[in-house]
Amino acid sequence: MRIIKSGDKALSDLLQGRTADLDKVENEVKDIVGAIRDGGDKQLCAITARFDGTALTPSDLAVSEAEIKAAYQKVSERFLAALRLAAQNIQRYHSRQLHNSWIDPQPDGTVLGQLITPLSRVGIYVPGGKAAYPSSVLMNAIPAAVAGVQQIVMVTPPDRSGAVNPYTLVAAAEAGVTEIYRVGGAQAVAALAYGTETVNRVDKIVGPGNIYVTAAKRQVFGVVDIDMLAGPSEILIVADASARPEFVAADMLSQAEHDELASSILVTPVAGLAEKVQQQITAQLAKLNRREVAEKSINERGAIIITATLEEAVQVANSFAPEHLELLVADPYRWLGSVAGAGAVFLGHFSPEPVGDYLAGPNHVLPTGGTARFFSPLNVDTFMKKTSLIGYSPLALARDGEDILTLANTEGLDAHAASVQYRLTALAGGKDEGSAAE
Repeated sequence: MRIIKSGDKALSDLLQGRTADLDKVENEVKDIVGAIRDGGDKQLCAITARFDGTALTPSDLAVSEAEIKAAYQKVSERFLAALRLAAQNIQRYHSRQLHNSWIDPQPDGTVLGQLITPLSRVGIYVPGGKAAYPSSVLMNAIPAAVAGVQQIVMVTPPDRSGAVNPYTLVAAAEAGVTEIYRVGGAQAVAALAYGTETVNRVDKIVGPGNIYVTAAKRQVFGVVDIDMLAGPSEILIVADASARPEFVAADMLSQAEHDELASSILVTPVAGLAEKVQQQITAQLAKLNRREVAEKSINERGAIIITATLEEAVQVANSFAPEHLELLVADPYRWLGSVAGAGAVFLGHFSPEPVGDYLAGPNHVLPTGGTARFFSPLNVDTFMKKTSLIGYSPLALARDGEDILTLANTEGLDAHAASVQYRLTALAGGKDEGSAAE
């Protein structure tokens, strides 16, 4: 693992190298999206067979209620209890994010306000195939359910036999998913965006996936809304002398095992800690099931950055705006006010990132690649839309009309001006505002 001093050029290179290059799959994904848009179910099944090795017919695409019930028999009671506790915490946390519509009537009869309403139909993408990510099901579906979305559609890749992982199915049932389709990749995103004979189109697509999924989401944005363009997972740890090296190393490896492109960064003013963390990473790597993935991630994307002070370490963290930021310092709340951008902040030595991934309640679908500078985690607002309300009384229009005319005429939009002027003329002549023109 590299050790970098805060002023080195290597730090700048590290900052620039964290995003996935979507352009390299752009043309391939464009072909897939176009095929689904034009060919519907037939192409959806053909492309699934090509990429996932699963032979499906259109009648196989939807997961049945019987399959979901059978899935409950394949998971342990211990898993189900943990899943339900996580779901309860996620539901409670996201319920705090709800906002009410509002109307603000004025004495002159003007009414201004905002309607806040849920989207009607959303699609959630959950990675699948060989792996199972029930936590991702909860994190995507529960905020949508809390928002009041009536139709929550899940797509997830099947295994080679065409089956969907039972843990994923149980999580979907617990989280309020209303439809499940056994398709993944760019083809699933296209099906959600454009619709097929079997899969009805949605209003928004959320959830992280591989580079093909992310590129497809970028291509269909505008046809539907999306949450964000998620890149490889990342963690940045700010640590002082109070940090335990085995904790730091374990937390760095918890991200490295996700993906070879994941980034695990330690920033500290304590050179001795850096050396001990290196030793711990070597020792802990030997015990991991996903050692090859984690080792490549740590060696190619990981780093330890040595700063002069803890304040400088926090500044480096802000320049990264990481997906996950851990403050493994003696007084994390003292430094929290200095954090300018992060998807999620983990406070103190006993708040490791997996607590947020699974059970605490805040969403684990977070902005990556520095986009925490301007993106937020997946939340209830992701599934809401806002509509402005404007109701002017005759008194209010008479008061503001000349100013509106001035602005409309300045922009050369005389039809805009006329729509106001007709009403001002009617008011000046004492005619009823709703009477027909003579």
